[in-house]
Amino acid sequence: MPTHIFGPEVVDAVLRHMNSDHADDNLLIVRAFADPAAASARMTGLDGEAGEWDVTATDGTVARVRIDWCSPVTERSGIRREVVVLYDLAREKLGVPPRPH
Repeated sequence: MPTHIFGPEVVDAVLRHMNSDHADDNLLIVRAFADPAAASARMTGLDGEAGEWDVTATDGTVARVRIDWCSPVTERSGIRREVVVLYDLAREKLGVPPRPH
């Protein structure tokens, strides 16, 4: 059982943001930590321990993956921190240069 469950308003806001503004980041995280050959990834859930993504393979099949945060999250602000940590680790692991700010 997860250590912390966020309310639906928090989860919905995070999912909307991640899937509309950070679709490429979703795919990078999934390729680094779950499926290197993923064709696409859409964040579908989260709790205090991990994020969840639906991953579409090149053959069109879809699987759900769960990727643990590096540190447990108990507050909404911690979700962003952990997504950024996963993104940075994924970028380093896959040899992707940082994007300009």
